[in-house]
Amino acid sequence: MATIPNAYGCRPRSHCTWFLTLVTQLIAVGALALLCGVTAATAQPRKANPPDDLRPAYATSADVAEGKRVADGLCARCHGAAGISATNGVPHVAGQRPSYLYAKVKAYQSGARDDHAMEGAVKFLNDDALVKVAAYYASLEPPVPAAAEATSKVAAPLDPVAAGKAAAAACAGCHGEAGVTSMAGTPNLVGFDEKYFVAAMNAYKSGKRQHDMMKTIAMSASETDVKHMALFYALQKPEAARTPSSGNAAAGKTASAACAGCHGEQGVSTNPANPSLAGQESQYFAAAMRAYKSGARSDETMKLAASGLGDAAIADLAAYYAAQKPQQPKVTKPLTLAEWVQRCDRCHGINGNSTDPRTPAIAAQRIEYLQKALKAYQGNQRRNSVMAAMSASLTDADVASLAAFYARQKARPFVFVMIPGN
Repeated sequence: MATIPNAYGCRPRSHCTWFLTLVTQLIAVGALALLCGVTAATAQPRKANPPDDLRPAYATSADVAEGKRVADGLCARCHGAAGISATNGVPHVAGQRPSYLYAKVKAYQSGARDDHAMEGAVKFLNDDALVKVAAYYASLEPPVPAAAEATSKVAAPLDPVAAGKAAAAACAGCHGEAGVTSMAGTPNLVGFDEKYFVAAMNAYKSGKRQHDMMKTIAMSASETDVKHMALFYALQKPEAARTPSSGNAAAGKTASAACAGCHGEQGVSTNPANPSLAGQESQYFAAAMRAYKSGARSDETMKLAASGLGDAAIADLAAYYAAQKPQQPKVTKPLTLAEWVQRCDRCHGINGNSTDPRTPAIAAQRIEYLQKALKAYQGNQRRNSVMAAMSASLTDADVASLAAFYARQKARPFVFVMIPGN
């Protein structure tokens, strides 16, 4: 016998004799699946001995009934009657995919998942009982989606690029709308790594860099604002400053050899701690070098580098770097909620309705449980290389909004249509 999964709303039927008689040809299976709104998978002969984690998918109605008896006595106190949890942080298990339930309870038994309450509850379940409990919960109607008001307090995730643009609006008068300056003596803000931009703003805030206006601006910006601004500028198209230079660029190129170790060839840095100098505004560059030389800017490495340079040599370096083409730093644009959902759906099914018995359905799951699970993957309390990689870059806002999205989705039961083998 073979199983054909369908997660689109057909009611479960297990080992119905009249149904097996009716569905005697693959074309009949295709017609049934069409009525259910999906295309039938190619039937494969049922294995006499399926892998352990697939055994719940082959459970009989008698197995399901026995699983109900065990679950009512052992699991219902926490997971609720018929697998619908009313306990904060405890997941719904009704309609969950059978092989996933089986595998994860085995993980609790072995200690691979760290939860003392679950370990104690399932410690004495033998494998046969575990198969039946998993089959029982998979056979149930899944939970209804969370009401809109239950997730309304979760704000839509902030677009950090848009937030950075808004925060940078006050800077446009001097630095240009996209960070490319047309004002002599004012730096370009494009081409910097995010970490360098944040460090520079913190230096103005602390007084390590002395500039009254910049200190006022830095003090009024929150840490989050500064990070968003750094991202916004890092994503802008890099262009050289739109101001003239007075030095000798050819002479500056020769002198720049001593700077390349830290600031990169042609002024394009590969170290986030060191700024790129390509395309930088020449008068600003010269003023910064003089500040390092005098000690007005505190940096021992730069003070040593600038100490042997006269004004003419500084002007030449400024002219050389101003003429170089800046490059965009390596930066990853954060994903939107829709883009995150698209990624999650690849494994968990459309809107969280998995069609793989080994992959959990997350549609209509409790919102706080989804948040807790994602945080556990991020913190390595749950060990799964795919989920760890997927969740690593999620912000707290991303976690909250993803959990709210899937909690609102309609859950669809997982259905097996049994057909005769060849």
